[in-house]
Amino acid sequence: MLTPERHQLILQRLAKQGTVNIQDLVRLTKSSESTIRRDLSELESLDKLVRVHGGAATKQSISQELSFPEKTTKNHQEKLKIARYAAGFVNEEEYIYLDAGTTTFEMIPFLKEKGVTVVTNGLTHLDALSKYQIPTYLTGGYVKHKTKALIGHGAQSGLNKYRFDKCFLGVNGIDLAYGLTTPDPEEARIKQLSLRLSQECFVLADQSKFNQVSFSKIAELEDSQIITTEVDEHILSPYQNKTNIKVV
Repeated sequence: MLTPERHQLILQRLAKQGTVNIQDLVRLTKSSESTIRRDLSELESLDKLVRVHGGAATKQSISQELSFPEKTTKNHQEKLKIARYAAGFVNEEEYIYLDAGTTTFEMIPFLKEKGVTVVTNGLTHLDALSKYQIPTYLTGGYVKHKTKALIGHGAQSGLNKYRFDKCFLGVNGIDLAYGLTTPDPEEARIKQLSLRLSQECFVLADQSKFNQVSFSKIAELEDSQIITTEVDEHILSPYQNKTNIKVV
């Protein structure tokens, strides 16, 4: 099979699935693993995709934003690993902020024995926090139905009443030049504020978020620590020079 034909098949599969792994592409194109790795590198250099550990992911639009249910089913096992690991950084009786994200949501069961107090802008978090009887404060604010997040002036005003030992945030993009980003400026402001109000900040992000850029900047890379799953070394290495990355 000629190179342009393989590239076309790879991009078609990516458009359909969002992510692909190398072994699937080997079977699809009847090519060697080394050929597929070379194809992925070439397509990444053309800005057609993003290399991730074991495969590739789509290069998302800077305005792309999935709903909370859509995010929940995407890379769920990776999010669970990250959440369990992130909860290990929470000490007994700390005051923490949990962002309205799907990976931060997965942290909640791992916090039940820690005696922590949680502040959140995530409406989806409330049932789980109540189930485990974790003391919880809600920021207040305007309800963004797509992501089930509380945003706007009311959320900022409510958040300003608190100070945190640690905050845990989700992001849509992690990029060497543009830092941490998310599609919505209103959500970006809430994330920025929670970061400023915390002694430590942890960004929870699976491998698909690297080399991605969204519309609204949250912070520079060095403003937080990043917890992620395994990422190809050639992708991860430049980031390790700018921030503290913890790989699950």
